[in-house]
This record gives sequence, structure tokens and C-alpha cells, in this order.
Amino acid sequence: MLFVGDDWAEGHHDLEVEDDQGRVLARARVGDGIAGMVKLHELVAEFLGDAEGPEQVVVGIETDRGPWVGALIAAGYQVFGVNPKQAARHREVISISGAKDDKTDAHTLADMVRTRRHQLRVIEPDSQVADGVKVLTRAHQGLVQERTRHMLRLRSALRDYFPAALAAYQLGTLTLTSPDVLALLAKAPTPAAARRLTIAQITAALKTAARRGDVPARAAAIQAALRTEQLGLPDLVTDAYAATVRSTIAILQTLNTQIPALQDGVEAYFGRHPDVEIYRSQPGLGKILGARALAEFGDAPGRYHDSKARKNYAGTAPITRQSGKTKTVHARFIHNNRLVNALDLQASAATLHDPHVRAYYDQLRSRGLGHHAALRQIANRLVGILHGCLKTRTLYNPDTAWAHRTTTTAA
Repeated sequence: MLFVGDDWAEGHHDLEVEDDQGRVLARARVGDGIAGMVKLHELVAEFLGDAEGPEQVVVGIETDRGPWVGALIAAGYQVFGVNPKQAARHREVISISGAKDDKTDAHTLADMVRTRRHQLRVIEPDSQVADGVKVLTRAHQGLVQERTRHMLRLRSALRDYFPAALAAYQLGTLTLTSPDVLALLAKAPTPAAARRLTIAQITAALKTAARRGDVPARAAAIQAALRTEQLGLPDLVTDAYAATVRSTIAILQTLNTQIPALQDGVEAYFGRHPDVEIYRSQPGLGKILGARALAEFGDAPGRYHDSKARKNYAGTAPITRQSGKTKTVHARFIHNNRLVNALDLQASAATLHDPHVRAYYDQLRSRGLGHHAALRQIANRLVGILHGCLKTRTLYNPDTAWAHRTTTTAA
């Protein structure tokens, strides 16, 4: 067998080829493209026997995605995605001097897949639909987070120079990201301009956003709040703040347009996946959260050997630390943040809509657990239920999922 260490960078890859005994057969630096992949194949073919196939080549690389990794898998190689932290620890084992460069990293990866590949996991690619869902859900979540960041920047600026706007534009269901609020702020970004807004102008903005309820009364309340006496800043400083607010408003308006467009794409791709009904049947998972869970878990067959493996990857399973007579249990802090966020939201929603989940939550709280600790245990249980549903190709059944708890409680 041949063992290849691939230390990748943005524009090139440093390669090292070893044999079964750890002897270095070749080193090379290739480009990150088709020519580089051809060079890698030629390098491997030079030392691969006539009777040996590409499955005899083991590649270690510190990533599990991208066109380069896809090409390695398509070639038939065994590709292991090595965690950079694991690679750093292995480098300390084979080199105590602390020296580090690209060649050393390639040597570390080659030696690691030669001696410790039984502790690593072969990269198993997801389906094209699942990959598409991942791209869209991550982009959608990123835009939602960006909107929150810019909303907080807008709020901070208004608090500094125009506090009356916060009082006026956060009445009832109004928020600083609402289209009508942004339109009014863009039209009158200074206190003086806002005081000149008429009831007709405010009403027109509210009607454009299809506001329900007593629009004239709400417009009058907004006008009254904008015309209250407030402390102010010099005109030059106020105009400077207004310029920054206009820029933030333009960004928020664009995000308000693009987020629903991406959401439509997420729902369309998610709807094409064969597991969509299983995910949608889980308590607390709608179209967006279900798509996020699918995207982060992936759908490669055999990736999770059992429910414990899925829980460990999800970051919901606790870890135990024991030394002598001391034993403590802790939450996992090394996890996929996007997946943990989706599962936490799922657990929170499930406590509101599923009586079995709510009963479990109340039981955990009665034992003295805090809110977030209880949600983490609920998420851990829901991940196990999801794994069972995916394994048996069945939809969520609350009586089956929680039968053991009902029996225990009755006993």
C-alpha cells in the first residue's frame, strides 16, 4: 500500500508518499487544479504495482470537502479527513523539536494514515442534494446573522443620536428590520426630518408593509413619539450619524430581499431529498430547521454506526472525566456550532408542541437542571430518535419514541 500525506494550501499542495515501512518514496509540490491532480496521479502510479489498484492508496488531508477532495475520492483512493488538532498532536509525537513547515506537515499526515488510520474515518461523500441543501442553509443562516448584526449596529447608532426613533419604531410588532420602519428611517434619518413626517406619509409606509390592525392609530402613535422632546447632538454630528444610518438601512433592505429568496431555495432543495418526510415528522423540525439538521448531519450511508456516534457528532452527548475517585460529567464544547444551534432550537420548539417532550422537560427541571441543560438533554434524546427513524425508514411516532419513559413513570 501507498500512503500519501497532502498538506493543502490555497494555491498548492505539498505531497509525501510513503510505503508500508514508512520509507519516504517521493515528495512534491503541485498546483491546486487539474494539472496538480494529474501530477499526483502520476506520482502514485510510479510506485504502484501493476496488480494494485487505486484502493491501495491511502490519502490523509486536513479537510473533508472541496473539488480536490472530490477528485481524490472519484479516483478510488481511500481518503481520510484528519482533524488539524489531531495532526498537530501527532506532529509532536514524531518531532519533539517543534519544527513546522509544509513538508513536515505532509510527512505528519502520511505517517498518521499509515500508523493510525484505524482511529480515523474515511470520508464518505453526501448526495448531491444534501450538498446543495448544506450550501443553501449555511448561506441563509449567514444572511440572517448578518441582518441581526446590522440591526444591532443601527440600534446602537439611533440610541446615540436619535433615541426617539427607538421609542417610535419599536411599538407593538414593529422592529428595526421591518420594511416600513426602514422606509421611514431612510426618508427621515434625523430628528428634525422625522418631526416633519405627516400622518399620511407614516400611514402609507405602514400600508405598504401590509400592517394589520388600526393603522391610523398606530401612525398617530409613531408621529407623537417622533415629536417628543429629546436630547440632541450638534447638526454636523447628527448628519454624520444619518449618513451611517442610510448605509446600514440600504444593507438591511437588501438582506430583507435576499433572505426570503434563499429560503425558497432551501425549501425547494430540502423537498427533493428522500429523507424530507422523516425529518419533517420530528418534533420541532420545520422546513428550515429540518434542512439545517440534514445539511449538518449529511446523508452518507454508514457514517454513523449507531445513535451514540450521531449524538457524539451532534455535541449533545456529555463527556465524562474521571481520575481516581473523582468523576465529573461535562457538556461538549468541541462541536459543530451550526448543528448545535439547530438542535437547540428544535428542542425549544418541541417543548411547546409535543406533550411527551414537555413532560420530559418538566421532569428534568424538577431534578434541578437549568433551562439550557434540560434542552441539551432533550436534543440528545431527539437525535437518538432521529437516528432510529432514519435507520428503520419510519416516521416519528410519539408513542413508540417515549414508550420507555411512560412505562418507567407508571412503574
